[in-house]
Amino acid sequence: MNASETIAAIRADARFAKAAETLAADHDRTVADVVTLTEIPSPPFGEEKRAAAYLDLLRAHGLEEVEQDEIGNVMGIRRGFGNGDMLVVAAHLDTVFPAGTDVRVRREGTKLFAPGVSDDTWSLAVNLAFIRALDAAGIRTRQDLLFVGDVGEEGLGDLRGVRHLFATSRHRPRIRAFLTVDSPDVDRIVSGGVGSRRYRVTFRGPGGHSYAAFGLVNPMYAMAEAARGLAAVEVPKSPPTTHCVSVVSGGTSINAIANAVTIEVDLRSASALELDKLDQRFLKIVDEAVATENAARSVAAGVITAEIARVGDRPAGETPAGSPICAIAAAAVAAEGYAPRFEFSSTDANVPMSLGIPALKVGAGGRGGRAHSLEEWLDVAPEESLRGMRTTLAAILALAGMEGIG
Repeated sequence: MNASETIAAIRADARFAKAAETLAADHDRTVADVVTLTEIPSPPFGEEKRAAAYLDLLRAHGLEEVEQDEIGNVMGIRRGFGNGDMLVVAAHLDTVFPAGTDVRVRREGTKLFAPGVSDDTWSLAVNLAFIRALDAAGIRTRQDLLFVGDVGEEGLGDLRGVRHLFATSRHRPRIRAFLTVDSPDVDRIVSGGVGSRRYRVTFRGPGGHSYAAFGLVNPMYAMAEAARGLAAVEVPKSPPTTHCVSVVSGGTSINAIANAVTIEVDLRSASALELDKLDQRFLKIVDEAVATENAARSVAAGVITAEIARVGDRPAGETPAGSPICAIAAAAVAAEGYAPRFEFSSTDANVPMSLGIPALKVGAGGRGGRAHSLEEWLDVAPEESLRGMRTTLAAILALAGMEGIG
């Protein structure tokens, strides 16, 4: 059977109908789960409390080999009947919001408002709903399903959770495909991983009085020259490639030449080759900016130097458009009446994509908005939520091999 036929056969099966009924009957419970998990703070590098709660939920849902690994990921296996091949179904535990953020959920009708509620706490709750639905319907899959709540997807977390999974986990040799459930929208399928390099560059100099020491080299000018140099770099629109000076800090007083200033820089591309080119160009720009400032002013009290620290390195990758996993995801989306769109983004799927493992970012269902803001919201209206859940569950079953189908 081709992908569309496989999805049609799954949706026509009485067991899938039972699973869908369970999702509907459990909808209030799924909403309660997202509220509970959202109100457990999970800031960058501080996911411990939410991870502990999710570990307990995975264990309560009857998964096997429930565990937390060395870096903080929590996971458990829903055993298949095949030869031990494995499909990962993941959602990330962390949010972008710092410790101390008010994460209490406010409800207005079917909308929930709270930082992190849609990105990606909803997906954590929906993955639990999938487990309950599969169990209630008695559905078996050929492949094992490894459900994962992973750390470090956001920002300077640098995908550390999924990196660790693929670098050190005992499950790694058996993983045949990977889905990260991330955001509500199911029609937007991420098949391309935008890679990134992130730098913190500190320019240092002798400093001095703004008037009395005028004429000495100034690290602020070197920093500005580097920023201007990067701004002038032309990058291709296809593959999409971008650069940004994101954060500037430093200096001591309005009447002092700074002795240290820092910039943080984000470089991105959907192409590993273009990212490498941009990376090399930026490093050259920093060297040129230092040399320009040292040549422009006096170095009698000391020279300008630049300390370069790479603080992020997300690999680029792509799951080819014609691959079976893309065909299955598109067929599942289309079967619910959506128009599937394949996109590039930066998600946990970057890591397996870069390793040549079939991987996608898929949606959890429902609608959300204002992600990464304090006004983040999630609409859990049952009809749209359940429609999206059925979509992703059908894709999971097609990829893992539903017993009796195909």
